[in-house]
Amino acid sequence: MLEKKFFRAKVADLIPYERNPRKIMQEAIDDVRESYKLCGELDPIEVDENMVILSGHTRRLAALQEGIEEVDIIQYIGLSEEQKRMYRVLANKTAERAKWDAELLKWEISDLDFGGYDFGFKLPDEEELKKDKPEVQFTEVLGEDHNYIVLYFDNTVDWLQMQSIIDIDGKMNLSTRKDGTIGKNMKRISVGRVFRGADVLERMREHFENLH
Repeated sequence: MLEKKFFRAKVADLIPYERNPRKIMQEAIDDVRESYKLCGELDPIEVDENMVILSGHTRRLAALQEGIEEVDIIQYIGLSEEQKRMYRVLANKTAERAKWDAELLKWEISDLDFGGYDFGFKLPDEEELKKDKPEVQFTEVLGEDHNYIVLYFDNTVDWLQMQSIIDIDGKMNLSTRKDGTIGKNMKRISVGRVFRGADVLERMREHFENLH
């Protein structure tokens, strides 16, 4: 039976795995050091019953270079040697399969202050975001030879999720002012898009296939 413990431990007591196949670059260590400064130590280092690291070699080096003496630890007791080896590999490999949604990432970090530190986010410009996103020209009347449905979203979370699923670019709501600004008490005019149904279904299939 697997046992899990949470506690604080001295960084000096953590034992690096001598056959760790990951090459730890100084740039990665610097990123973790900066995240410590900005957010604190939020990600515990994982170890086995002998204090040998399962996941967190980069965090250990960052803590040492920052002069941090103690860190949060998750200790797993009961893993076989094979499970330890598999977890060390998979903990890193599975992260490599994840990809950033460039548009959502751009919105998410646009107003965040990283203190001038460059974490290496490569954000596309507006033209790049529009590539490979064919869109049917919006019209007020769609003709009787088309079947269609209309979806509206009254909360940001659902709207952002749909944007991510069918991979569409964001549109700013329109202002009724000449200068383009929107006051707190003003009603905004939403912008609609019309898509070819087959394209939307294909994007949704791809999205849900990637979840499995």
